[in-house]
Amino acid sequence: MPTELLPPDVEPDPVGLREKLSAEQFRDWYRERQYRQNIENGSPFFNENGYVSDPERHNPSQLLQCHRKIFYRQHNAPEENSDPSGIFWFGTRFEEYIVFPFLERWVTGQNTYVQNSIWVDFAVETENGELRIKGSTDPVIVDREAIPVLPTEIKTKSSVANLSSPSRHHKAQLHAYMAGLSERYGIEMSEGVLIYGDRDSLETKFFHVEFDDLFWEETVIKWAKAHTAYRLSEELPPSIPEYDWECQFCEYRERCGKGDTNEGDYGASGFVRNFNGYPAEKVIEYLDGHQDESLTPTLAQQFPHLTEDYAVLSWYCENCDSIVDDQDIPETTDPLCPKCADRRVLSHLELRQIDGQDKGRTAGHREGEE
Repeated sequence: MPTELLPPDVEPDPVGLREKLSAEQFRDWYRERQYRQNIENGSPFFNENGYVSDPERHNPSQLLQCHRKIFYRQHNAPEENSDPSGIFWFGTRFEEYIVFPFLERWVTGQNTYVQNSIWVDFAVETENGELRIKGSTDPVIVDREAIPVLPTEIKTKSSVANLSSPSRHHKAQLHAYMAGLSERYGIEMSEGVLIYGDRDSLETKFFHVEFDDLFWEETVIKWAKAHTAYRLSEELPPSIPEYDWECQFCEYRERCGKGDTNEGDYGASGFVRNFNGYPAEKVIEYLDGHQDESLTPTLAQQFPHLTEDYAVLSWYCENCDSIVDDQDIPETTDPLCPKCADRRVLSHLELRQIDGQDKGRTAGHREGEE
């Protein structure tokens, strides 16, 4: 909300300014900014809490990445680390203030121009049904009639010094744009260019990519068909990354089983029970978008102030009808009730919401469990 103008004889309020200069205020402003940008970009559905795309739909930027990671992301599983917003911000500025002017003022000529982006939305028929690929390109060089001539895909990296070839998933993304532009304009788009920029030195590397029918059919479409099959069957994909580096930077390491806890193979809902590394903003974001979810005891200890606004799960033993303190439970994926164990009875504990409105549900629900 814009600040109201004060009469010239009224002194500014330092206390009011101090209250607005905080991390919480910045987070709220940034969220509102993203909300507005989604509306301005014609994608208001991204503002819907818990929005899940159709199983047949694929975003070009997600092609040829770890199936499980994309599965979690599409189902809005709670992320385990903060957004690398600085990287995203720099990537946008690099495209807008460096690459676009270069294309506009140096590359294009009398009969060519640069268009910021073009939306592609096309179907791919397969033996298992129709797939849809939707997404927005990076700048595209077009002719006088705004018909695409050469699409670009712009990426930034910490270093481009040792980059000798484009990444396979970036190549797949560019292929998706070439295929989409070809269908939309009734042309044969056979070439695109991948532009990599160094975030420190601003050095660049350019790779001209020709459309490869075999790569498109046998690699990209094959991946998309497999992913749609996982989505339609609601089957958790295997934890096999497409690239070695994906696990290192993945926002779902603990949920998947590649992290430091004794957990793994979680479905897409709930928090990992023993993990205390969730950023506060990700916990709030997830709970706001999933009204039927609650804090785990671990998160309640980590963020006690959140217990005032969100429900907390407790360890419950159905056999002896008792609640067990989280500190009395060893770190295991299938804890037993210590009270029952003292009586030499084996009874498995489950996380439930115990607040007079027992919903009888477990947190961190694993794929295949009832």
